[in-house]
Amino acid sequence: MSKLVKNAVGRLVPTEINGESVVPFMGVNKYQPEGRRHAPKITSNANFPSDGNKQVASLKDALIKAGLKDGMTISTHHHFRNGDLLANMIFDIAKELNVKNLRWFPSASFPCHEHLIQYLEDGTISHIEGSMNGALGRFTSQGKMSKTAVLRSHGGRYQAVQDGDVKIDIAIIGAACADPFGNANGLYGQSASGLLGFALADSEYADKVIVVTDNMKPFPCIPWQIQGNYVDYTVEIEKVGDPKKIISGTTKVTKSPDRLLLAEMTAKFCEATGIIKEGFSFQTGAGGTSLSVSNYFAEIMREKGIKARFARGGSNKYLVEMLNEGLIEYILDGQTFDLDGVKSMAENPNHVWTSPFTSYNFHAKGNFAQLVDVVILGATEVDVNFNGNVVTHSDGYMLHGIGGWQNCLFSKTVILPIPLFRDRIPVILDEVTTICGPGELIDVIVTERGIAINPLRTDLIEAAKNSGLPLRTIQELKEEADKICGKPQKPKLSDEIIAAIKWVDGTVIDTVKKVM
Repeated sequence: MSKLVKNAVGRLVPTEINGESVVPFMGVNKYQPEGRRHAPKITSNANFPSDGNKQVASLKDALIKAGLKDGMTISTHHHFRNGDLLANMIFDIAKELNVKNLRWFPSASFPCHEHLIQYLEDGTISHIEGSMNGALGRFTSQGKMSKTAVLRSHGGRYQAVQDGDVKIDIAIIGAACADPFGNANGLYGQSASGLLGFALADSEYADKVIVVTDNMKPFPCIPWQIQGNYVDYTVEIEKVGDPKKIISGTTKVTKSPDRLLLAEMTAKFCEATGIIKEGFSFQTGAGGTSLSVSNYFAEIMREKGIKARFARGGSNKYLVEMLNEGLIEYILDGQTFDLDGVKSMAENPNHVWTSPFTSYNFHAKGNFAQLVDVVILGATEVDVNFNGNVVTHSDGYMLHGIGGWQNCLFSKTVILPIPLFRDRIPVILDEVTTICGPGELIDVIVTERGIAINPLRTDLIEAAKNSGLPLRTIQELKEEADKICGKPQKPKLSDEIIAAIKWVDGTVIDTVKKVM
């Protein structure tokens, strides 16, 4: 690790990670990259079968033909969420072939990938650059990964591929439906997962692309969310994913009375401040509280006779019900969170699949995130300066990924409904353990004991003034939490950096330290 320098949010960060130079966070909208988009090597049509059939006998054959060797970067996507079967297969094969020092570049990992810890231990995988959840995050927090992990948002991942910060050697794309040429979608078949947007950059920019399916159809596979023109090899296997496990604990509406109160207060705030109006747009995150907000929005919209122009997804059955009822004109979907969303996407033309490029990519000519009127997100911690944390807990363990959280902060109003404390540990602190998003982009904190509006949002403060809602300062909320729970102890961390947190523009906003 290189020397440490102080970045724009006052955190000491390295200027080099895993032997590659990085740029410290310079502030919101301050870093302007130069150069051109990365491009893979030119490939001639003459190198492929004239009948268009790129199918090979097995995933092992495809990896060998793609040139799998030591030190490569291997990418996978997470459309199957905790039902993914493919990533484990890939590295089982790599181990069998005695390939070492691979960089795994997933769009996210899940508990099903705990299987890969053995390959981090034996050197098959050198490190992970992607959102880590659960066991993989804990393994990394204990300093057991041989190189430094790198966490990016969904849009940040697309930016990294597009800009050439990460050059993918082999991309493996799991698809519910494909043809031998490589056209593929996630809409039909036993492993239907919805869209394949997280694999779009991988298909376009990787040197070699393999499409794996358990539902091979004759050409053409329609619609093609992945175009076969980018694909080198196709493979049919028995089962590529378990769609029943797309639904995880973070994508279910909460049943907790306290969390439901947070959702209701959030919706009432949006109503009182005029955010909910004819033609407005919204996005709710994957957490149970955030998803519950949609239900309260629907009640208000029915009562007022209001229709939303669009909702940004992750889609789920609640958004689908609103679409079918006519409360929403369009769902612009980045990720399907349940089978209702998958079915709707396949059948309803107003349920539109998108990708991190259209939704979140920061080095593009705009993106959808900045067009959303209000976004509802979660957080593990917030501090008195409104800085937010979504990857580490109060004990310092890195147990979550970033997802689209950072990218959503560019929406017109950002609201975080969070409990004042969890397990008698305050959520509002003097300083968050890890800064994932700067406070200037976080507008409102909703707790069961009051609502704090960022002083920068004088318009919201004025709009909420006579609403009857329990408005407090964030300092008041913190003091109340400390009074109830006591002032929390800081986590015991060493000086060893085990992971870097990238901002949406590719700069380093913070680091994660080894837990002692």
